[in-house]
Amino acid sequence: MSNTNQQWGGRFSEATDAFVARFTASVDFDQRMYRQDIQGSMAHAKMLAKVGVLTEEERDAILGGLQEVMDEIERGDFEWSVALEDVHMNIEAALTQKIGITGKKLHTGRSRNDQVATDIRLYLRDEMKVILGELTRLQQGLLDVAEREADTIMPGFTHLQTAQPVTFGHHLLAWFEMLERDHGRLLDCLKRVNIMPLGAAALAGTTYPIDRAYTAELLGFERPSENSLDSVSDRDFAIEFCAAASLLMTHLSRASEELVLWTSAQFDFIDLPDRFCTGSSIMPQKKNPDVPELVRGKSGRVNGHLISLLTLMKSQPLAYNKDNQEDKEPLFDVIDTLQGCLRAYADMIPAITSKKENMREAALRGFSTATDLADYLVRKGVAFRDAHEIVGKSVAYGIEQSKDLGEMELAELQQFSDTIEADVFEVLTLEGSVAARDHIGGTAPDQVRAAVGRAREVLAAR
Repeated sequence: MSNTNQQWGGRFSEATDAFVARFTASVDFDQRMYRQDIQGSMAHAKMLAKVGVLTEEERDAILGGLQEVMDEIERGDFEWSVALEDVHMNIEAALTQKIGITGKKLHTGRSRNDQVATDIRLYLRDEMKVILGELTRLQQGLLDVAEREADTIMPGFTHLQTAQPVTFGHHLLAWFEMLERDHGRLLDCLKRVNIMPLGAAALAGTTYPIDRAYTAELLGFERPSENSLDSVSDRDFAIEFCAAASLLMTHLSRASEELVLWTSAQFDFIDLPDRFCTGSSIMPQKKNPDVPELVRGKSGRVNGHLISLLTLMKSQPLAYNKDNQEDKEPLFDVIDTLQGCLRAYADMIPAITSKKENMREAALRGFSTATDLADYLVRKGVAFRDAHEIVGKSVAYGIEQSKDLGEMELAELQQFSDTIEADVFEVLTLEGSVAARDHIGGTAPDQVRAAVGRAREVLAAR
């Protein structure tokens, strides 16, 4: 029995197999939750003293011992043991070693099942606040660049074909809107993360007169959970977070694809600082946009973890099962990946340099003001379908002659409709085209600046 875990080995007649001990241990990865585990234990001890299960002296001894353990861990002096399986039992064993039998009283009225569920929620809550902060920093950077580039004209695309001219600032505000939805989803998820399962014990609650509302208040939870069975087995909050993270990473991946395209020689719309790029070991001319490419790749990693957690939970009967040990590594990796990608983007986006002339020249190609010509004809009384046909024939002529609409002479345009007059060139310019979209959500420079102002108010109110 000397090799059996003394925290639970009373009914066992032989030691756990050495391989099984290593195979079932989680301390190598769940030790990152040490701070939350100690925080939860301190609150639990205070509650036990409040309801009379512990004396004040026992409470103070436990709190002092836990603080010593915390200090040891943060100094790097703590020795983690695989034999003790997880972060919880390592800390409890260290506490008992420091303060004696009183340390064994800490686990009164709780189980590892509700303890780990509480630790994960506390940990995720802390990390989500970091993520939300980095997301806001990225959004602030986008607004700065969008305001700076409010007048910079570039081609807008559908099907990756030139469609209509837009401003670079307007394009970046589209990214902002995606991220704003992500921010809202994370905040909404946080409401469900911030429910306290502690007190559910193994699965049925406890016979001790615990005060769960008091513990929840100490730990900053909105309220205790309602059902003990669900409390210890629920991982919806982790899945929901990973789903929100997957969408956020999808948005960063889409932005990454555009950054990669824009930095290519074929587009040459922007420049990324050298510190966000790498070179080639064989081609000396290369400047590779590795940060956007890697973020694009990491989106698949996060999506995979979401599927992993969904699959983990899909066949579990109530209540807790050992399967749930497999929830942590995917969740932790999603947290780490998301924080890293957001930090990289928040640092990189403000450093983007636009190549305005290249963007403008690209917008002049591909008949990007064709819709403006159709709208011009409609305002002159031509039915839209007829205007569409007229412009289509004008474009076909332009392709033959290698001329954009704005490069044609008035007589050339009038061969397709005598409704066209000299004022048509006001709408065929790129500046005229973007300025005409002067409404909320439009690409007009004044609207871009107004949208930036509204967005800044949103961020300031957080």
